[in-house]
Amino acid sequence: MKRAIRILGIDPGSLFTGYGVIDSEGQTLKHVASGCIRTTGGEFTQRLREIFFSVAALVEEFRPMEVVVEKAFVHKNADSALKLGQARAAAICATLKHELPVHEYTPREVKLALTGKGSAGKEQVQHMVKILLGLQGRMQADSADALAVAICQAHGRSLRLRLAAGQGEGR
Repeated sequence: MKRAIRILGIDPGSLFTGYGVIDSEGQTLKHVASGCIRTTGGEFTQRLREIFFSVAALVEEFRPMEVVVEKAFVHKNADSALKLGQARAAAICATLKHELPVHEYTPREVKLALTGKGSAGKEQVQHMVKILLGLQGRMQADSADALAVAICQAHGRSLRLRLAAGQGEGR
């Protein structure tokens, strides 16, 4: 009997950090929780502190077996890119105490995994998240992105296991 793998997906941002928790068992995906860490918007170091402690609390509450974080992409504004990188680091560092494997995917990789098209729009990604997890209603963009990153990891994990199982066949 397969055991479900709990995955925490994180879509980092210095003001809004989305999170999504799913259970993955083979091809079956189950939504556990999702939401958004909204920082106060005050001093930047205070926002990083809020991200760090909020992600640490999520790890304590949901006990994921894997963490996956969306990779930052290069912005035209270097200051924005730096802040996003620091927000990512705060989120990742919050998980280190638990020695969890941390995976990273670019937005293009996530879009490709969920929609089959690396240039898909946010609406398409949100639609697929809702279909794959059986969710209804309107989704908050940051939590939908975090769930999408978690689903990307679940699909990649499943594919890697199938490929590994096939390695010994037909030789």
